[in-house]
Amino acid sequence: MMSKRILFTGGGSAGHVTVNVALIPKFVDMGWDIKYMGSAQGIEAELIQKLGNVEYLSISTGKLRRYIDRENLKDPFRVIKGVYQAYQLIREMKPNVVFSKGGFVSVPVVLGAWLNRIPVIIHESDITPGLANKISIPFASKICVTFPETKKYIKSDKALHVGAIIREELMHGSSIKGLTLCNFTRNKPVIVCMGGSLGSQRINEILRRNLHHLIDKFQIVHICGKGQIDNSYNIYREYKQFEYVHHELVDILAMSDIVISRAGSNSIFEFLSLKKPMLLIPLSKEASRGDQVLNALSFKSSGYCEILLEENMDDDTFNEAIRNVFDKRYAIIERMESSESTNAVNKVVELITAIAT
Repeated sequence: MMSKRILFTGGGSAGHVTVNVALIPKFVDMGWDIKYMGSAQGIEAELIQKLGNVEYLSISTGKLRRYIDRENLKDPFRVIKGVYQAYQLIREMKPNVVFSKGGFVSVPVVLGAWLNRIPVIIHESDITPGLANKISIPFASKICVTFPETKKYIKSDKALHVGAIIREELMHGSSIKGLTLCNFTRNKPVIVCMGGSLGSQRINEILRRNLHHLIDKFQIVHICGKGQIDNSYNIYREYKQFEYVHHELVDILAMSDIVISRAGSNSIFEFLSLKKPMLLIPLSKEASRGDQVLNALSFKSSGYCEILLEENMDDDTFNEAIRNVFDKRYAIIERMESSESTNAVNKVVELITAIAT
């Protein structure tokens, strides 16, 4: 009897891949044939190829830019080409089901699956659906959502609240390995600062500008994004910087006392699962559709974080916000301890299996 086949898609940022990375081992264990479709140069290609047991297929794709650029004129043609490529590849591979995490690379795949009459399941992490998922939702059989509030934005009986999908390996980090990796000690608390897979120039700048007095009290791990390392700051023993981390992230988070981060849904739910108090600096509405602000406000209302809006961020507010989170960390952890676990991974695996059948 032939094994079932699943096609995953999603990319453009690590947040559009991590959910798939959490699900793929489950289907490996179940003996499914697994393939992944994304762009040739996107971060999804790098992250999925590290798994080693998933065939990666690249297609043409557009990109959502929130600014004027000549490339915007070419993107519709790239998407049309991607739809044709996805249609042909899906017709040949005949997957039982397609699972899409979103990002613009997913749109041609969803359309290619729909044209081949292959059922599609979409996952939306944020409170409000992104543009790629808005385009794809009419062609999907089910839409899995992380926040219960998201269902009112989708307005369809296809929406299903499953909760946050967390990578299982995240729960097995070693603080000792993290300290050894960074050459840190147990004598000072640890801050982990990260601006997402693409980094954040504003967060990078303000953190480095205030390093000289922050390291009096803290050791700091800075995940600053590709091409953003500044070697002139290596003079500080209490400061360790990385462009991006893969398997080491579990150990780095295990040793952390508080986290400074953007407010992408996948990341903040991972911090919640690890009971890590957060200072969230969401992408502003000027730089995004405002989804991160809504994510952060939802976590703030539950008492899991403090928020510093980027438009209010300066040296004084940045340092004050760090002090507030650190001083309140035990109360925040106590509220996190009482947060409800949804076992989302198993829910989604069961849904995918049922639809594929």
